[in-house]
Amino acid sequence: MMKKGFVFIVLLTFMLVIVACNNSEVTGEEGNDSDDSTNEVENADQDQAADDEAQNTDGPVTVTFWHAMGGALQEALDELVNMYNAAQDDVIVEAEYQGSYDEALTKFHSVAGTDSAPTMIQVFEIGTMSMVHSGHITPIQDLIDADGYDMSSLEDNIINYYKIDDQFYSMPFNSSTPVMYYNKDAFEAAGLDPDAPPETYEEIEEASRQIVESNPDMKGFALQAYGWLYEQLLANQGALLMNNDNGRNGTPTEVGFTEAEGKSVFAWVERMIEDDTFANYGTNSDNMVSGFMSGDVAMFLQSSASVKNVVENAPFEVGVAFLPYPENTERNGVVIGGASLWMVDGKPEAEQMAAWDFMKFLQTPEVQAQWHVGTGYFAINPAAYDEEVVLEAYETMPQLKVTVDQLQATTSNYATQGAIMDMIPEARRITETALETVYNGGAVDDTYQSVVDQINAAIEQANRARGE
Repeated sequence: MMKKGFVFIVLLTFMLVIVACNNSEVTGEEGNDSDDSTNEVENADQDQAADDEAQNTDGPVTVTFWHAMGGALQEALDELVNMYNAAQDDVIVEAEYQGSYDEALTKFHSVAGTDSAPTMIQVFEIGTMSMVHSGHITPIQDLIDADGYDMSSLEDNIINYYKIDDQFYSMPFNSSTPVMYYNKDAFEAAGLDPDAPPETYEEIEEASRQIVESNPDMKGFALQAYGWLYEQLLANQGALLMNNDNGRNGTPTEVGFTEAEGKSVFAWVERMIEDDTFANYGTNSDNMVSGFMSGDVAMFLQSSASVKNVVENAPFEVGVAFLPYPENTERNGVVIGGASLWMVDGKPEAEQMAAWDFMKFLQTPEVQAQWHVGTGYFAINPAAYDEEVVLEAYETMPQLKVTVDQLQATTSNYATQGAIMDMIPEARRITETALETVYNGGAVDDTYQSVVDQINAAIEQANRARGE
């Protein structure tokens, strides 16, 4: 293919020389009146056109893929990219790490609409409306319709988040939900059943008291001051984060949760602080995981994508359980987190079609099985759970299957479908500050009211900025 491209360019250059000579004979010296820089630009354009034509006819199409997967996750993603590139000769996907989710989204907005923009980009779920409003994306619904691609074969409780106004703007990719991790050895030492973890806030409080009583050097429970976890604990009791059905049936204008729902998390933590069973790690998830590994705390909430790492590295047996809920409510389930893949507008059709082919490759059962086992993220395509590599993984690490069971047991409603609004990142920062306030002795009532006032103000400001 490389040799063909070279021969083509040589022949094309030779033809251009002949044409140039003929033109010189016809026009004589009139060409000398033209500005030299103009001739250079014209020649450069001709050379570029020749190069482009050579690539389109003989070379593979290059897809620039921006992502936010670092460390071990980047290694897992690179492996999938290498698999795709090695499986065919028509497309080369170049995966480029762009930092955190926030950093990648900010960088995209700074180059959107220019030649520096990528072909496709991975964006976290709460960046959905920011991408839609950017005006620089091609909804994948266009490609789904043209290709007749069947999205119904994918996991319902994942695609439900990304389906907006009956269409898909992006392709789900890496998805996770929070689960509860617990120290089975600590449970046994406290006289608790290690195979029957607590399900409600109140049961966690009671288990925490027994754990601390049996081991004064260990706290019972830790909750990272993380806005995503606050949203999940609301959704699990059927509460909306924002009104208008979490923005699914109209742009939100204010919060959607009631006072009882919104205060429930703060009051739960306050009770454990009073019992001296709560471990305060603030917003630092690394310190919290380290505290769990070293036996300083017996239970904590964290992303299901951490299961493989925690289970393999803990010096004790780790249990994984469903997200808790208040005893006076019913479990609804969890909202999908993670990220999806977006097609950038303004790129050549061949480039977009190449990116679409890569997106479809990532959804195949074999690829999703490898991704699920290798990272702990869910398989977007549930057929992956029947692959041998997954079944074998569940035999050696049954905790991984608990995460899938929780997702598939989730009740589909507006609460678990999740909120869509471009200011959700700001709402998360507000709730994180509020959680830390309660952790440090702040009053629940005042903290709750501050959360409501600040989120409502952020919603109003976002709507005003868009002229709504």
